[in-house]
Amino acid sequence: MEILEEKKNKNKEYKPILDGIPDWPVYQLSKNRKEFIEEVSAKTIEHILKTRPSPKHLRDDLEATVYREQNRIKRNRWRVDPADERKFWSGIKSELTDLNAHPVEGKEVELLKRIITRYANEIAGNFKPSSYRFARRIITFWFRRLLNSARAKKFGAFFRSKYTLRDKIHVVGKVKLLRNLARKGTVVMVPTHFSNLDSILIGWVIHSLGLPAFIYGAGLNLFNIKIFAYFMNSLGAYKVDRRKKNLPYLETLKMYSSLAMEKGAHSLFFPGGTRSRSGMIEKNLKLGLLSTSVEAQRNLYLNNPPEQVRKIFIVPVTINYHFVLEAPELVIEHLQAKGQDRYFHEEDNYGSFPLLKFLFKFFTKGSNISVSIGRGLDVIGNYVDDEGNSKDSNGNPINTRDYFISNGQVSIDTQREAEYTRMVASRIVQEYHRINRVFASHLVAFVAFEIWLKQHPKLDLFGLLRLPEEELEIPYEEFRATFKRVRKEIYRLKSVGKINHATHLKGNTDLVIGRGIDNVGIFHLRRPVLKSKQGGIITQDLNLLYYYHNRLAGYGLEKII
Repeated sequence: MEILEEKKNKNKEYKPILDGIPDWPVYQLSKNRKEFIEEVSAKTIEHILKTRPSPKHLRDDLEATVYREQNRIKRNRWRVDPADERKFWSGIKSELTDLNAHPVEGKEVELLKRIITRYANEIAGNFKPSSYRFARRIITFWFRRLLNSARAKKFGAFFRSKYTLRDKIHVVGKVKLLRNLARKGTVVMVPTHFSNLDSILIGWVIHSLGLPAFIYGAGLNLFNIKIFAYFMNSLGAYKVDRRKKNLPYLETLKMYSSLAMEKGAHSLFFPGGTRSRSGMIEKNLKLGLLSTSVEAQRNLYLNNPPEQVRKIFIVPVTINYHFVLEAPELVIEHLQAKGQDRYFHEEDNYGSFPLLKFLFKFFTKGSNISVSIGRGLDVIGNYVDDEGNSKDSNGNPINTRDYFISNGQVSIDTQREAEYTRMVASRIVQEYHRINRVFASHLVAFVAFEIWLKQHPKLDLFGLLRLPEEELEIPYEEFRATFKRVRKEIYRLKSVGKINHATHLKGNTDLVIGRGIDNVGIFHLRRPVLKSKQGGIITQDLNLLYYYHNRLAGYGLEKII
């Protein structure tokens, strides 16, 4: 049944849920960009003034903002930064200095408005249909040709398009539900984050499922490259500058996200905040942008009749790779942070392949990607049905509006909403683990690393990582027997809805092990798992083995070893 469902999803062409780009919410935001920026600015200022009612409190925040911004300009300038930054912040500082000596009523608010307006203009995206169509054609053209060339192995095949990305990228899970929710309300897609390829991949998935473009936050550093800046500006990306930690910037960013959702713009962000350095599925999510979905839903109930409110739906997504391009660098960062003086990294020259070379190899070899769409949630963390109705743990209907009522009326309660954000974050993590799709490559890496941990009980993680690879070898029969036990436990966990696995994990044990060894870290120069000439299981890189092993951390599988 599962195999048939995967094939159905893989080969199906989905019709767009909206007739044309002019109907897309992201287009409407761009069409009214000036008015939207003004609204973001005004509401951010209003929110800050509620929390900083006295001129003294507001002046202290403005001084802290100027100090941090001038430090950023000195220590970490980027090409994309405005040319007048130094002049702007020097001017604000000078006016604040004069204000301390000669107070002027309302001057603090006027300075705050100038800062917020500047931030809002910097953050705002600028979706352009012509650029969107152009980018879509370019990506589709080159990806299809690379796939076709890889399969046919002839030069002429490069210019034909017999194969599509669906041959490589398998979208499984609650696809029909996702499309239904996007028709009935506003979708916030929250994927796991392992690779720089994730944003491109999710963008393709959104388009291939017939969904309108989503707005998404892109790191401002990516806009340093002009060609990237052109496309991302045009495709609905809004800019996120992670260097800026001051109150006015963070509040402007959150207001931009919240208001866009209120206006029906589907949104995408990675709640882990950054790529997973350890290779583990994210457990501790960043709550800032996630909280904007709660705020947006509350405002929709607060400002509209109940029958006119569009619900906001959270849709968790996991991305499964046999190989992550940046894994060698990411796991070193993780181990250095975790081990500090217990971890000694030896410099090496193998690294990971440059991005273009990686993409070519990815499309000319047998490595696949799986994107698993999870069950939809409301902003509290309750599951929703195909019609978008919230359900409690017993399947009984819930009215999400009731969560925002105090004394008979919808009201603002930031402490209560912070708890709701934590609740939905916990459910997202739970759903990540439930829909995580185990590949054979994940399992061979997990089994090998755990066997070596058990063989050296006196060593901690960092002691094990210092062992010479040439001294580590697992007899194949021992590995095979352990692999079978762990795989059986994965089957059991799937039967109770705690994990999922690819269809290729079933079948002849030796064939599945062979498939896993062939694919784990397939493009790294030093392989995490391989067979020795004697047929035993060995590794060329324990760091990478640890990284790929971590994909199955958190399920208690180590008890089966």
